[in-house]
Amino acid sequence: MTDTTSSRRVAVVTGGARGIGLAIGQWFLAHGHQVALLDNDRATLEATGRTLAQPDRVLTVNCDVSDPAQVDAAAHAVVARFGRVDALVNNAGVAVFKRVAETSFADWRAVLGTNLDGAFLCTQAFGALMVQAGGGAVVNVASISGLRASTLRVAYGTSKAALIHLTKQYAVELGNAGVRVNVIAPGPVETEMAKLVHSVAIRSDYYDAIPLGRYGSVEEMANTVGFLCSDAASFINGQVIAVDGGFDAAGVGLPTLRRGLPSERAAEAAHA
Repeated sequence: MTDTTSSRRVAVVTGGARGIGLAIGQWFLAHGHQVALLDNDRATLEATGRTLAQPDRVLTVNCDVSDPAQVDAAAHAVVARFGRVDALVNNAGVAVFKRVAETSFADWRAVLGTNLDGAFLCTQAFGALMVQAGGGAVVNVASISGLRASTLRVAYGTSKAALIHLTKQYAVELGNAGVRVNVIAPGPVETEMAKLVHSVAIRSDYYDAIPLGRYGSVEEMANTVGFLCSDAASFINGQVIAVDGGFDAAGVGLPTLRRGLPSERAAEAAHA
């Protein structure tokens, strides 16, 4: 891979202004890609572009991924700037945390509009470019909430579960054209949003429920996405990877029952 603009791979990351999306964009930059960051928060997106300070390699596009016209315009902007698309990461997402009876249809549509419709629209637009070029990779960012039901997540969890199945649908069809489509399901991640909304009690509950006993980092999410977009994952297609420290694997995994396992005894011995 050379450093010429025309030969560098191009990655498109939605929801790229902050958090996991920004970390994914930074992974691609660190691995020689040109990057298009899409986000509907214009001010934060512009600030991110200034911070990255690589105008020759970074394109920022203000885009609401739930709007077909804006997605189409974004695709045209990326092609006009970079001439190709090799990877798409559908990371843009929103959440409404309300009980089922309190969730309005407007809440429902707002969440599914971004989390599900957005991934569909972006994959239609950017996936078509990859098909024309003969290959590429798409990674969708779902959530552990798409694998495990929980309270206050009727819209969010449903959107992420649907996104996981949407991934498999695309993997079956686009795989025939050399475009791989996979999905990650992050568990709790140390983001600014998590720090704002997760109380001490909630964090303690997660620590007890996750075998690795901590939250993931945005870098760990980005590393997994980057791997799935890389040539090292060339035969991985239609898969969901829970990047969650073992949260999903633990199932009911009651903390009380896990006490007394080797790691717990080692910790007790260390503090004896």
